[in-house]
Amino acid sequence: MAITAAMVKELRDSTGAGMMDAKKALTENDGDMEAAVDWLRTKGLAKAAKKSGRTAAEGLVAVAVSGSKGVAVEVNSETDFVAKNADFQKMVAGIADVAIGTWDIDGLKAADMGGKSVEQTVTDAVAVIGENMSVRRMAAIEGDSVVNYVHNAAAPGMGNIGVLVAMTGDNEAFGRQVAMHIAAANPASLSEADLDPAVVEKEKQVQMDIARESGKPEAVIEKMIVGRMKKYMAEVTLLNQQFVVNPDLTVAKAAEEAGVEITGFVRLEVGEGIEKVEEDFAAEVAKLNG
Repeated sequence: MAITAAMVKELRDSTGAGMMDAKKALTENDGDMEAAVDWLRTKGLAKAAKKSGRTAAEGLVAVAVSGSKGVAVEVNSETDFVAKNADFQKMVAGIADVAIGTWDIDGLKAADMGGKSVEQTVTDAVAVIGENMSVRRMAAIEGDSVVNYVHNAAAPGMGNIGVLVAMTGDNEAFGRQVAMHIAAANPASLSEADLDPAVVEKEKQVQMDIARESGKPEAVIEKMIVGRMKKYMAEVTLLNQQFVVNPDLTVAKAAEEAGVEITGFVRLEVGEGIEKVEEDFAAEVAKLNG
């Protein structure tokens, strides 16, 4: 039987399955819609797809280091309850281990994890656990040495914030202090050279507009802006920030005294940038009984 686009659309609408999964289900079952639905349910694809529209803003960030390479991976779930689930944590740890052999999120999702792809592993877990989950982000870094730190650890190597610090030289204790600083201070970049020029220009324009409100001459304003941008750089770039362990030193100066050079860092925080939908549970109950 010929499988039409209309049939695929109907099956997608009724199950929430992906287009290719819907087409395969219909093909496998000779166009029988009910059998195709059952096929999707058996594979866990219908259930997983139906969950996929729900916001997954909780979860864990896991870090792993092997030799001169470190990776951080964010795996999201809908609730903090699932993030504390031992099976979920075991899966996240496995994904972080697989990530060591990859460099980007697409490569990670396609990578083999116990005989199936990471993406399929997560899809299968959605069907079992009953919550939407996703491998949202990963970042990799290399250096002479790489130190990792996890903030609010839920299990070894995973927690709410994951940080990696790449350095020349070997001073793990100092690297860990810097990683803890990064977790707390959340710098935008390593140095001024690494900042997005558009972000710098926008900040400069905001400061110009604020200064002009004072009514001072343009020549005076230009000098004010130099000082304000220097202060801005000291706030958002890691090497120019005051070191939390010793605020009398910048991070760059502290690194110099420790005999190392910080060459890069990664900081991932669970749910960063995801707009969470705040639900009024009482209102929902009232609506159901209304």
